[in-house]
Amino acid sequence: MAIYRRRGVIMMNIRCLGCNSVYDSSSVFRRAATGENMLMLTRSRCRFSVKGLVMKVPADTLIIFDGKYPVEYAAEGCPLVCDWICFEGEKEQEQEFIDSLELTYNRPICSADAEMISDLIRNIGDEFYSLGSRRVKTLDSLMRTLLVKAGDSKGVSEETEKSSSPHYDTLAEIRKKIYRSPEMKWNVDTMAAGAKMSRSYFQHLYHDTFGVSCIADVINGKIEKAKKLLCETDSTVSHIAVMCGYDNEEHFMRQFKKTVGVTPTAFRKQLLNAKESA
Repeated sequence: MAIYRRRGVIMMNIRCLGCNSVYDSSSVFRRAATGENMLMLTRSRCRFSVKGLVMKVPADTLIIFDGKYPVEYAAEGCPLVCDWICFEGEKEQEQEFIDSLELTYNRPICSADAEMISDLIRNIGDEFYSLGSRRVKTLDSLMRTLLVKAGDSKGVSEETEKSSSPHYDTLAEIRKKIYRSPEMKWNVDTMAAGAKMSRSYFQHLYHDTFGVSCIADVINGKIEKAKKLLCETDSTVSHIAVMCGYDNEEHFMRQFKKTVGVTPTAFRKQLLNAKESA
């Protein structure tokens, strides 16, 4: 889980954010009415409750909470995977810009380009954490682009919700096992057999249900565990590779850098520097 926090004056005033955050299937979160907006892109099914309305939404759903009401969100039968940003228009002109987009608040939005939304949030996180000389302007530009894209998205359809329902419990259980035991030798054939489906049908249904391929989830589970170990232990990169189910340290390092953007060693160094400057 990557969470970024930084003090300072930002035109769009991003308070905090998380990129590809993964929470246990029993997780329940409650946010008070703080006045801060919260944009969330779900990468798994989850449940929201706001203003007395309970909503169960599929993967790749965008939702923006306006901060005027308390909200509760929780995992829905599997680990909760999401990207999120808490923000506000710090000055009157910034709030006018947000208002001009006529964003849909407190309702699920089915994003036609979830990957672009996710990439924008990751880019915002990278810039938020940086010390670049143009950091403030770049953050403001990226955040405005993200909000424009959110404004262009359309409401989630009932068909999208229904399409993944029949085999959801079976798939959710497999996904739960993937994230709980990322060190296992997961492959498509094993997972498909566990679901009692053909290889091709399992892959198709898994992607339709969660918005991501089963192999991408396997990789993500391994990388998330690696990040946790890099943060919380002094284990060597080689040992962490083994604990995450990799037979080859170089393969682990390549996959980690491709997913996170930096090597495991550089990631650990960034964490240490962040702790020292906090």
